[in-house]
Amino acid sequence: MTLTTIDWFILGGFLVFPFLVALWSARRASQGLGQYFLAGRDLPWWLAGTSMVATTFAADTPLAVAGIVAQDGIAGNWIWWSGALGSMLSVLFFARLWRRAGILTDVAFVEFRYSGRAAAWLRGFRAVYLGLLVNCVIIGWVNLAMAKVLSTTLGWDRLTAVFVGLALTGAYVSLAGLRGVVLTDLFQFGLAMTGAVAVAVFAIRQPEVGGLAGLADHLPADTFRFVPAVSPDGGGLGGTLTLSLTAFVAYLGVQWWASWYPGQEPGGGGYLAQRMMSARDERHSVLATLWFTLAHYCLRPWPWVVAGLAALVLYPDLADPELGYAMVIRDHLPAGWRGLVLGGFVAAYMSTMSTQLNWGASYLVHDVYARFVRPDANDAHYVQVARVTTLVVMVCSAGVTLYLDTVRQAWEFVLEAGAGIGLVLILRWYWWRVNAWSEIAAMVAPAFGYAWLAAYTSMAFPDTLIVLVIWTTVSWLVVTWMTAPEPDATLIGFYRRTRPGGPGWSRVARIAGAPPPDPIGGQLVDWLAGVTLIYATLFGVGALIIPGRRGGLLLLAAGVATGSFLYGRIAKRGWGSLTQ
Repeated sequence: MTLTTIDWFILGGFLVFPFLVALWSARRASQGLGQYFLAGRDLPWWLAGTSMVATTFAADTPLAVAGIVAQDGIAGNWIWWSGALGSMLSVLFFARLWRRAGILTDVAFVEFRYSGRAAAWLRGFRAVYLGLLVNCVIIGWVNLAMAKVLSTTLGWDRLTAVFVGLALTGAYVSLAGLRGVVLTDLFQFGLAMTGAVAVAVFAIRQPEVGGLAGLADHLPADTFRFVPAVSPDGGGLGGTLTLSLTAFVAYLGVQWWASWYPGQEPGGGGYLAQRMMSARDERHSVLATLWFTLAHYCLRPWPWVVAGLAALVLYPDLADPELGYAMVIRDHLPAGWRGLVLGGFVAAYMSTMSTQLNWGASYLVHDVYARFVRPDANDAHYVQVARVTTLVVMVCSAGVTLYLDTVRQAWEFVLEAGAGIGLVLILRWYWWRVNAWSEIAAMVAPAFGYAWLAAYTSMAFPDTLIVLVIWTTVSWLVVTWMTAPEPDATLIGFYRRTRPGGPGWSRVARIAGAPPPDPIGGQLVDWLAGVTLIYATLFGVGALIIPGRRGGLLLLAAGVATGSFLYGRIAKRGWGSLTQ
C-alpha cells in the first residue's frame, strides 16, 4: 500500500499528540508514585472508564476477531463476550472495594489481606510473574498484531515494526505517568473507533461483497449465529463455521469466573483495578467500570465482526485469516482514509502499550524494588526507577514478540496459565478463610496441570481449560483447609477498612465487635440486571446489523428496561452512600 502526502500528514499528527501530552504531564508524574501510577487518585469516572476501554482496544483485537470469525463464525467471539459476566461483577461487587482499600497496586493487596512470610513471598512472585512474564506475553501479542498490520500495509518486516512501535510508546509513557496515559487514551479511543467503523464500511461496499445483505449470499448461514447450533436430534453440532458446544460451555460456564485474563480479571484486578483505585471516589470507581463494560462489549465489537465477515468473502483461502483485516486496509481504502485508519491502529496500539508498560512497571517498582530492594528511598528515586523499568519491560516484550505466530495462540496460553485462579481472587474478598497459601496453590497448580496434559494427553483448548479449572480449584481448596487461617488481627484490619458484604465475614465481624456484613442478595439481583443489560444491548445492535437476525429493537428495548431498573435500584439506595 502506498501512502500519499495527506496520509503521512494525518499519521504524523497522531504520533505527535501523545508526546505533547507526555511533556505536559511529566512534572506532575514526577511528584511521587501515587501520581506516576495512580494520577493522584483524582480521575473522573468518564476519563477512567474510557481509559479502560481504550486499553482493551488494542491493535491485536480487530485481527483476532477476524481470525475468530473465519474459524468459528460470529459465535466464536464468546471467547471474550463471556467476560461480560465477570465485568458486571467488578462493577457491582469490586469497584468500590478496590477504591476503599486505598492501596497503590492490586498486588499490594496481598500483604493487606494476608500476613507473614507467605504473603511477602506471594506479593513478590505475583509482581514478577504478572508485571514481567505475563505482561511481556500480552505486549508481545499486541506487538505481533501491529507488526502484521504494518508488514501487510507498508511492507515492513516484523522486527522493524515491533521496535519502531515500542520505541515511540515507551518514550512517552516513561515521561507521562498514568495521568498522561489516560488523557491520551481519550483521544486515541475516538480515533481508533472512527478507523474501525471506516474499515467495516469500505469492506462491505466492495462489489465482491455486495453490502451487508451480500454477506448472506456468500457465507454459510451458520457463520451468522450468535450462539452455537445443535442439530434437532441432539446429535452433531451446526455447520463448519459454528463454535463447538464444548467451547461455548467452557467460555460461558467456566472461563469468565475461573481464569485470569487481561481486561477480564475475576475480582477486577490488573490494570482495571489500577483505574478503579485512581478514580476520584467510590462512586466514580463504580461508574467508570460500568461505562467500560458497556463500551467494551456493546459499542466496539460489531465494526470488527462486519469487517471480519467481509474479509472472509474477499480473501477466502488465507493461511492466516487474521491478515484479512489488514489486507482490507491495504487494498480497499482510499487516500486520506488510509492514514486515518493506520493512525487508528497506531492509537489503539499505543493506548494498550502505554497502560501495559505503566501497569507492569508499577508492580516491579512498588511491589518488588520498593518492598524488597530499597524500601527507604524517596519518591524522586522511585519515579526515576519507574521510568527506567518501563523501558526494560519494553525491551523484554520485544523479544517475546518474535516467538509468537498468532494472536489467538497467545490468548489461549494466558487463559490456560491462569485457569482456576479466578475463584480464589473473588473469594478472598468475601470469605475470611482464604489465606496466602490458597493463592500460592492457585498460581502454581495450572503449571503442573498443563505440563501433565501436554505430556500424557492430546487434549486441546478449550477442553484443557475445563480440566485445569477443576484441578486448580480442588488444589487450592485442599491447601486452604490444610493450612492455618490468617491471624485475627489481619482479618479485622481488612474487614474494618473494606467492609465486604456477605456471610463469609460474619465470624470476623463478631470478633471485631463491628456491625455484621451487609447481605449481598440485592447485589446479585443488580448483577443479573446488569448482565441482561449488556447482552441485550450487544445482540440487539448485532441483530440490526447482521443479515438474517431478527428482534434487534426488542432486544434493545429489553436493554433499556433492565438498565433503567438497575439505575433505579442503585439511585434508590443513594449514589452518595458509595462514598461513605
